[in-house]
Amino acid sequence: MPDITILIGSTKGAFLLHGNSARDTWRLTGPHCNGWPINHAIGDPATDTLWAGGGNAFNGAGIWRSTDMGATWTLAKLSKGEMDDWAANDPDMAAFFDWEPTDTAFDGDVTAIWSLSLAHGRLMAGGNPGRLYDSTDGGESWTRNDALSDHDTRDTWNPGGAGLVLHTIVRDPNDPAKAWVGISAAGVFATEDGGITWDRRNRLSNAESCAHHMHPAAPRDGETGHCVHNMVRASSDVLYQQNHHGVWRSSDDGRSWDDITDGLPSTFGFPIAVNPHDPNMIWTLPLNGDSAGRYPPDASAAVWRSDDGGHSWSDKRSGLPQNTCFFTVLRQAMATDQRPEAGVYFGTNSGSVFASRDAGETWDEIARHLPTILSVEVMDRG
Repeated sequence: MPDITILIGSTKGAFLLHGNSARDTWRLTGPHCNGWPINHAIGDPATDTLWAGGGNAFNGAGIWRSTDMGATWTLAKLSKGEMDDWAANDPDMAAFFDWEPTDTAFDGDVTAIWSLSLAHGRLMAGGNPGRLYDSTDGGESWTRNDALSDHDTRDTWNPGGAGLVLHTIVRDPNDPAKAWVGISAAGVFATEDGGITWDRRNRLSNAESCAHHMHPAAPRDGETGHCVHNMVRASSDVLYQQNHHGVWRSSDDGRSWDDITDGLPSTFGFPIAVNPHDPNMIWTLPLNGDSAGRYPPDASAAVWRSDDGGHSWSDKRSGLPQNTCFFTVLRQAMATDQRPEAGVYFGTNSGSVFASRDAGETWDEIARHLPTILSVEVMDRG
């Protein structure tokens, strides 16, 4: 088995980049999952099981599973798509797609899966529009979390550009009852009782800093703004989020948030990652703005790192394109490995994967010419 595997979700299926212990040789396989659009893929190094969630209006929503590191895959389909309606009424099309009738439990409830999380023997999957599902049998069957779907604030939730997507699930490794989710553009929600109840957590601890929030999803009424782009857990109480208008830190499980954007070249971006061994080391990749093209400022790529929890930032450019660089790095397309000197990885909408073996100081392009990359995760046996 490879020492490290980068799991890539793309618009044309899942891809796997298998690396050696030195992280300097890589082998690509894919596309997997019958070419479905895959929004997020994760793996369990203890069992060599992979999961890939995705779909769209044509395919329906579903979660693919492999128990042999990607050699074979099975699909747990949650809802039907246009393809199912067409194939059901056209034997030739059914034969072309190798389609067979499948029972789906959530037709009309979900159009695509956007995020996956495994912890404490429980899988969680987030979908559009703002749905959360649970599995206790490794992804064979799923139940809907009604407490979040029927939240008493749901009639105030506004969709982001990609819809009302539940794109981020953060778990507490020490407490199976605690979890946080990010919904665009409804905000951050948290549970401390295993999903029985959910608390909306978007409040500012420094409300005066919301003066620069000029986006409709960013009200000035004591909220950080509802369009959270991504969120990571750094330690028992510390969370970071990148949202539509800055980078934020919470030291109280998300109950309040401090703006730590100062020092970055813009307030807009999608991904954020944290060093698994140092809760004060974080990485983000700012873009020039929502309506300015969504590419690196001055078309010069840089990953920005903070070594002190967001009090200061420095740009890391070595090995990254510095001229005419117009790619976008999407919300789930940055991740780290578990090595003592953490490796950092990100994928672009132009189909490249960049890797750093020295905590972001230098970068190498380790894959190119892939489809639009929607997510990057790392499965590390090291």
